[in-house]
Amino acid sequence: MKIAKKTFIVTGAGSGIGKALTKELLKKNAKVVGVDLKKASLNKLAKELEDLSKNFYGFALDVSDKKAVERFAKTLEKKKIKIDVLVNNAGIIQPFVKLNNLDYESIERVMNVNFYGPLYLIKAFLPQLLKRKEGYIVNVSSMGAFAPVPGQTIYGASKAALKLLSEGLWSELYGSNIKVLTVFPGATQTNIAQNSKVKLTQTENTSKIPMLTAEKVAKLIVEAIEKNKSRLCTGKDSKMMDFLSRIAPLYAAKVIAKNLGSLLQNNKKEEK
Repeated sequence: MKIAKKTFIVTGAGSGIGKALTKELLKKNAKVVGVDLKKASLNKLAKELEDLSKNFYGFALDVSDKKAVERFAKTLEKKKIKIDVLVNNAGIIQPFVKLNNLDYESIERVMNVNFYGPLYLIKAFLPQLLKRKEGYIVNVSSMGAFAPVPGQTIYGASKAALKLLSEGLWSELYGSNIKVLTVFPGATQTNIAQNSKVKLTQTENTSKIPMLTAEKVAKLIVEAIEKNKSRLCTGKDSKMMDFLSRIAPLYAAKVIAKNLGSLLQNNKKEEK
């Protein structure tokens, strides 16, 4: 797909990968409808864009609110903004605690943002996309969809659900004018913990994990869209876990538990 002159919706546009992706798309002469829960983040982004801001439209939206998503779709229709690409990027993590200690409010919040949010947006915009000459749906899952992370069981479940939703949608739309891309980012430098209101403790193991910048991940996503790809793993860690989870799923789980289990332990100590 050619990026220029296409209109994108990017959720979570106010920070992290969403912000970097918005800037990268605008540089390639696309129009971006940036969606974020925080209006202040969108206003800040608009100021940073300078000359590129003429092709940027910011909308404050809670993607987990089905009725709000439906109103958002109608608002764009009234403004005669026709969407070519939907990028479901917004996501949050859960507090680093075991499932037995995780409250239902946190569970529902993670599932609503990470799974139902993309689902609502897909249902709201797919009928319109099917009328376009060509279109794309991009769902940002996670390396956590491959193997479990201790203390992130619900987060992993939400991203695994998004993975299967995305892959099922690819099958249903195969041969149509709409392509589907599923993205599995590895460790990336973002402020997802802060946005999720989750306190993290820096550990020796996690500090040694190589991380890609949000800008690098954004470039890889744009390249994947341009090349009409259906699957993208960013970072060596994501590619490795994708491979290991296929041939040795229990070993993959042990590798993650060994390297990231300390996050659960350290946060447990802080709770005491």
